[in-house]
Amino acid sequence: MAQVYCYVPDDVAAQLGKKAEKSHLSVSKYLAQLVKKDLASSWSDKYFEQVFGQWEGKCLRRPEQGDYEDRETLE
Repeated sequence: MAQVYCYVPDDVAAQLGKKAEKSHLSVSKYLAQLVKKDLASSWSDKYFEQVFGQWEGKCLRRPEQGDYEDRETLE
């Protein structure tokens, strides 16, 4: 398993330690979970190419929105 080193200010390290302790994890495992979660949430490089034009249902239409309502002015 690879090791990654990073430097953070002391106050950030203290906050990180508290969060890890709350999660019943070591700081290392807590950081690894954060990194995995962040990497999993990013879109693939070809996301839009794969999704664009894939809708197969009825054509989507926006209904009329009507007129603006009259509101009292703020003073």
